[in-house]
Amino acid sequence: MALDEKLLEILACPKCKGELKYKRTEKEGTLICQRCRLIYPVKDDIPVMLIEEAKKF
Repeated sequence: MALDEKLLEILACPKCKGELKYKRTEKEGTLICQRCRLIYPVKDDIPVMLIEEAKKF
């Protein structure tokens, strides 16, 4: 299952309020902010939008 398109339209990076891109892998997904270069995990189709949980790329 993927994230709902309407949800993706309203989600923004909690750090910089930038646009997020959704990327799905076999096991889980990620939300990527190009502006501040953070990757937020998506666990069980639920975005984890905590800055402390994000990883730099």
